[in-house]
Amino acid sequence: MAESVWRIPTFIFFFLILSGSLFAGTARGQKEEPAAAQQVQSQPAPAEQAPQKLALTKTVMCEKVENLTPVRQAAVFPVSVGQVYCYTSFDTIPQPTMIYHRWYHRDELSTQTRLRLYPPKWATYSVVQLRETDKGPWRVEISDQTGHVLGVLRFSIGD
Repeated sequence: MAESVWRIPTFIFFFLILSGSLFAGTARGQKEEPAAAQQVQSQPAPAEQAPQKLALTKTVMCEKVENLTPVRQAAVFPVSVGQVYCYTSFDTIPQPTMIYHRWYHRDELSTQTRLRLYPPKWATYSVVQLRETDKGPWRVEISDQTGHVLGVLRFSIGD
């Protein structure tokens, strides 16, 4: 009779061993956690949350930028000022990325500047040199690297 106990088919033997170790592995090493810790675990992991988007927080046209601070902001600039700056500030930058400042004079692209941004916040600017022929309406489109327009600034150059 003792011999019949040892005649359990091999696959049943391995099944019992594996299922026993699976159940033991789940129970082993676990301890009772407070309710607050269980709530934290039930929230989605950061990778599961909605991805952060690039957030443009400030855009201004100005005569100068000193220490990353716009100086003499305006909507109309005299051509005699010589140059005009487009200042942009971003508060949420999920990863290093590029943006573009596209300068349009009378609805024609005059120049484009590619600028790098780095997390978590970044401020940057571009500048255009003014000539007598630059009088009239202007706009600067701020866009991300996919071409999505984040903001538009309109200004004029006069006498």
